[in-house]
Amino acid sequence: MEAAMGLMRRMPPRHSETTLSALLSLLPHHSSDLLSQVDLPLQVLCDVDSGKEFILCEYNRDADSYRYYEGGISSVYMWEDDNEGFVACFLIKKDGSKTGHGRRGYLEEGAWDAIHVIEVGPEEEGATRYCLTSTVMLSLTTDDESSGTFSLSGSIRRQMNMNLAVADGHLCNMGKMIEEMEGKLRNSLDQVYFGKTREMVCTLRPPSEVAQMRLPDS
Repeated sequence: MEAAMGLMRRMPPRHSETTLSALLSLLPHHSSDLLSQVDLPLQVLCDVDSGKEFILCEYNRDADSYRYYEGGISSVYMWEDDNEGFVACFLIKKDGSKTGHGRRGYLEEGAWDAIHVIEVGPEEEGATRYCLTSTVMLSLTTDDESSGTFSLSGSIRRQMNMNLAVADGHLCNMGKMIEEMEGKLRNSLDQVYFGKTREMVCTLRPPSEVAQMRLPDS
């Protein structure tokens, strides 16, 4: 099981579904653990009655609520737990490809998948404990004359625990935590993936060499 989880952490998000399917075939006795611990890129289905798209995941298998998020798709689901509290799941999927709703014209393919699960404990003396587990999966591919063909993908998972006053409202508290966590995850992805990639490219091909290559012929 430890080796399987190590493999999943090293696989690009776009290959995670195929890899998980193979691991489930090899380790059927660990299927429940794998399905509960491995996050996959979010899938989108269309509500036939309303004609609107919504996100499909393990947290909303029996639900049908949905909402939109700035050119992408987002859904929120909540349910009671066994500890007199509740759990909330916030899902965000952003398609940044040329054909997607969030297109910017630069990416051949691109997606941002964010899964935020918050466990909210019972109220004690006007405060409660929030446990946020967030996973972000990022993938992008370019294919044009100026930048060439380039593919980059990765995922990151972090957890945050906070004790906050209930008087401020659960939605307000959860929103602040998610906003703070997404900011941290974005910075981490930028430093780990984009920063390291930029460093490797500049090491292999110094900026001066790149500048000379771009100069017009005399």
